[in-house]
Amino acid sequence: MARKVAVLVAGSWGTALASVLADKEMNVVIWTRNESQKDEINRLHTNGRFLPGVTLPPNLTATTDMHEAMDEAEAVVIVAPSAAIREVARQMRPYWTEGMLVVHATKGFETESLKRISTVIAEELECEEGRIVVLSGPSHAEEVVKRCPTTVVVAALDDSMAIRAQDLFMNPYFRVYTNRDMVGVELAGALKNIIALGAGMSDGLGFGDNAKAALLTRGLAEITRIGAEMGANPLTFAGLAGVGDLVVTATSRHSRNWRAGYMLGEGKKLETVLSSMGMVVEGIRTTKAAHTLSDMYKVQMPITQQLYQVLFEGLDPRTAVEALMGRDKKTEMELMSIETWETWHK
Repeated sequence: MARKVAVLVAGSWGTALASVLADKEMNVVIWTRNESQKDEINRLHTNGRFLPGVTLPPNLTATTDMHEAMDEAEAVVIVAPSAAIREVARQMRPYWTEGMLVVHATKGFETESLKRISTVIAEELECEEGRIVVLSGPSHAEEVVKRCPTTVVVAALDDSMAIRAQDLFMNPYFRVYTNRDMVGVELAGALKNIIALGAGMSDGLGFGDNAKAALLTRGLAEITRIGAEMGANPLTFAGLAGVGDLVVTATSRHSRNWRAGYMLGEGKKLETVLSSMGMVVEGIRTTKAAHTLSDMYKVQMPITQQLYQVLFEGLDPRTAVEALMGRDKKTEMELMSIETWETWHK
């Protein structure tokens, strides 16, 4: 009997991960609230709204019944938008069992509480956070479903959980590494979306490759600073979940965050951008969360600060870039405090 895995929900990334699992001859059931989307996946083996032109494996089916999706599943993969994570986890609670592996691939924070996604899931499942695995890395759904070579990382506080997730997903085109720094992997996946918004905005303003290279480099320094203060290993930000995901999200037209930033750089209003995207742009919510975290941890995040003003206070994007260029003189290696760095090297 084929192994069964449940995937929640049927967006682009959830569908792509479901396709990876189906390619391993598993019985994959993807949960959606949308009846028409369920019917399309089951009858036509397509998910046209999120992945147009792609034919899905026949052993990937859809349901609107959470119990049907999770019944006898050995693993559940949560890929809901950050704003819906708590509600989705609450709905799955009656059907989750102790032996079921829980993997999430959502990149963001719960904006109201500023909690990481793994923390929110653990709270709703009433389990230890060590039972949750995060999957992240440079991985556009549009390329994964075409079986393009892709490499990601899975991280958990419990090594055995990360290894289970690695074994679950690994196949000839989808390579999976493990990492013990779950905090760093989650933070890297969330915070890079802010820098990708900025990169798109820079391109929309026509500022060229020099400006974007500087933005990505200083953005990585900014992410590393706040990450280290929040308990992450600084070296994680030099890996797949950090610089790898940052590069792919900030330079590709597949990236929703880059596209949203590009439209902002062209002068479009945020409301217009969001209505034209048709999908969640996690970097917008994450910018709001990171702006608050910067104040809480007393960490300078100048790119985040300027983007926050563009998104929520009406600042002109060109003025934001001028403010960044006009900052006081710095030395390049002010990534984090010496004390923080030494702590990780003891």
